[in-house]
Amino acid sequence: MNTRRFLLAAGLAVTALPAFAADKVHHLALQISDDTPDKMNAVLNVAANVARYYAGTGEEIEVRIVAFNAGLNMLRTDRSPVLARLKSISESLPNVAFDACANTRENMARAEGKKPEDIPIYAGAQMVPSGVVTLIELSEKGWTIIRP
Repeated sequence: MNTRRFLLAAGLAVTALPAFAADKVHHLALQISDDTPDKMNAVLNVAANVARYYAGTGEEIEVRIVAFNAGLNMLRTDRSPVLARLKSISESLPNVAFDACANTRENMARAEGKKPEDIPIYAGAQMVPSGVVTLIELSEKGWTIIRP
């Protein structure tokens, strides 16, 4: 039973509770399209800070980090400068997910003379057809899109 229903059942006023408490899930998509450790760490910092903030308030949040263009290097296990942090965040913050752009992977593979499946992507990431299309669709569903 959520807090609002409990208080109503107990006959207590709920006007002190924010309207979004208990029933609302926040949605944040973070864009990473840059190939710099500073940008990658900034995205991971924002994801971790927001996830921890909402956990502390008792509210829910879903965070998706969408990697495309040069930002896909963040999810490449053969060159990611933040691989240890990816693993740590995946283990400690289950509400943070990673999306890897298949278009970018194909372009990287072509440029490197490889097959797309030979570009190693972090196992905790989900392949999406297009990172930009994913962001558009998330925005249309009401997600907040941020590029740290």
